[in-house]
Amino acid sequence: HIFMKTKLLISFLSLFLLVSSISFANPTDNKNPDPEKDKVLISVLNYMLTRGHYVQKELNDEFSEMVFNNFIDGLDPSKRYFTKNDLKEFSKYKFQIDNQLKESDIAFYSLVYGRFLDKIKNAKNYYGAILKKPFNYKKDEIIDLDYKKIAYASSEKELLNFWRKQLKLQTIDRIQEQENLDEEKFKKDKSYKKRSFSVLEKKARAEVMTSMENLYIRIDELEHRDWFSTFLNSIVAAFGPHTTYMPPNIKESFDQDMSGKLEGIGARLQKKGIYTHIVELVSGGPAWKQGELEEGDIILKVAQENKEPLDIVGMRLDDAIKFIKGPKDTKVLLTVKKKIDGTTQVITITRDIVQLDETFVKSSVVEKDGKKYGVIDLPKFYINFDDRNFRDSAKDMEKEIERLKEENVEGLLIDLRNNGGGSLDTAIKIAGLFVDKGPIVQIKYRNEAPVVREDKDPKIQWTGSLVLLVNELSASASEIFAAAMQDYNRAVILGGNQTYGKGTVQNILPINKFYPNYDQDLGYLKMTIQKFYRINGGSTQVEGVYSDIAMPTRFSYMKYGERDLEGALPWDKVPQASYTQVNSYSNFSDVVTTSIERINKDPKFQLIDEYAKWLKKEQDDSSYSLNYKQYQKESKQREDFAKKFKSVFKYQSGLAFNSPSYEIPLFKENIDLKEKRNAWHKNLSKDLYISEALNVLSQLKLASKQEIVKN
Repeated sequence: HIFMKTKLLISFLSLFLLVSSISFANPTDNKNPDPEKDKVLISVLNYMLTRGHYVQKELNDEFSEMVFNNFIDGLDPSKRYFTKNDLKEFSKYKFQIDNQLKESDIAFYSLVYGRFLDKIKNAKNYYGAILKKPFNYKKDEIIDLDYKKIAYASSEKELLNFWRKQLKLQTIDRIQEQENLDEEKFKKDKSYKKRSFSVLEKKARAEVMTSMENLYIRIDELEHRDWFSTFLNSIVAAFGPHTTYMPPNIKESFDQDMSGKLEGIGARLQKKGIYTHIVELVSGGPAWKQGELEEGDIILKVAQENKEPLDIVGMRLDDAIKFIKGPKDTKVLLTVKKKIDGTTQVITITRDIVQLDETFVKSSVVEKDGKKYGVIDLPKFYINFDDRNFRDSAKDMEKEIERLKEENVEGLLIDLRNNGGGSLDTAIKIAGLFVDKGPIVQIKYRNEAPVVREDKDPKIQWTGSLVLLVNELSASASEIFAAAMQDYNRAVILGGNQTYGKGTVQNILPINKFYPNYDQDLGYLKMTIQKFYRINGGSTQVEGVYSDIAMPTRFSYMKYGERDLEGALPWDKVPQASYTQVNSYSNFSDVVTTSIERINKDPKFQLIDEYAKWLKKEQDDSSYSLNYKQYQKESKQREDFAKKFKSVFKYQSGLAFNSPSYEIPLFKENIDLKEKRNAWHKNLSKDLYISEALNVLSQLKLASKQEIVKN
């Protein structure tokens, strides 16, 4: 993205003149505010966003209101601190923030941040007083945790009552946890004496008190720059959900994460407010193999095997990682809040050394009805920008197809599930392996005509049947590849109803490049600079790619895509590119219709659909009873209902998956590789979606004479 950087840098002199009137104080201690640095950041970000972001957004009253809401929600997402009176006072700036930003004025930030610090001090008195004595567990009352629809407290008294309800819920949850633990011990040993409710209640309150004290110790350790970063992200987020400000320390962590692994469990983590989020699982890593941890989950607690869990809410990311990491073959227990339904689960993961080769292309051969088929796993579109001669996903895919051709396979199934994207160049080259030279994708900067990116190599690596398996987490470059194959009528797309829908490109720019004479590191801005379009003209943004054959998944009814992100760029279209559509199959419609009928009649898919509806219901139901008996009853009902779906994904196809011939000799020298392949093959044989994709692949018939339709 050098072009965009150059366009922005050409006129940085005007920016320098704009903010040079600010007098600079000496750099201050990180714990204390540096108002001059804050003003510089506001000015430079304003400049970069208005001139370089894909979205041309006017800094007007509407924009001001978005920043207003973003910042208050960023500081107080659970509505624990601010009251309606506070909001009334803050609202004098509601439609003035745009004007303040133009003048590098931080009056709004100073007012809200100052009030927030006062509220934090009050909070310590709140929870201390509330947790001194037992709650009334017989009282019929509920708490709603959908903070988006809950109004701010109208008074300090009402605020205190909301605190009471939150702390009561935490206590009730811990009491039940301990009761269940006692029950398990009693089942194993009938002589075990269960603890009384009063003993459990006292212990639970003490644990909640310790948890709250630890949380506010960690909040006290947060510096001004941490909270000011929240304000800056409130500004940049008004341009779109993928635009973020990264302070220098966060950028360092980001760079480490981009190396492709987090030692221990194989997951990339990101700090959002006081919570640690899972942003990606490394394919083949321990968390990926274990299968329960997912992108978007929030880690609340970390426990070493046979040790008490440690609450990491509010903990710095670097410190949290230290507890999650650990020696190979040791176990870590993560208490997580699931994104998919908001429930809390304890997930046990055995740590291992995460090897990057698990993120590379790999293949398997399977025999079905006397014919061989190739299954290729493409976890991401990887490339090494520093060494173009190093392996990348396009080169590896070409080699793997050649190896499968030597196995005499009659069709290819490419698994793109959970593939979040990567290098655009490799996506274009991989698409070119299946079609003659021609357009693959269109890319557009703001206010410019779309540029058609083509595959220029006339060679077709694979002319046989092709099926692509996708899901709701297939995104970005995955969607470009799948869309091109669909637009050319080259492959059958099979999976969830639609893919993720991320049709935008972000670039990370060092802020100091736009204000080079400043002697402190200002951090980085990740912003959206381009948008992707299919060769048929439609954007992949929001809509993603709709499957030719949609199968029920647990995400079927959930809010789990770009379309559900606040402020996501809208779908639109550009003129269609000039390309030649290929009808590869003589029975495409028949195969699709037959598969849909088979899926609709299959009891396993019917159960998955029922499970997906239940998950949606759980996601929408955000209220909990605070009457202990009723809370227990509702918990039991949820557990009983969940048991119904315990076997929802249990399946055995009876198909045998094997490594291609070239890999067999490697196993003698690399036992670890053999074990990993065996585990993968075992999972493939238990995968209902792979099984149906192979049904489709085995039924496709190539057209004897490919019919060409001119567009």
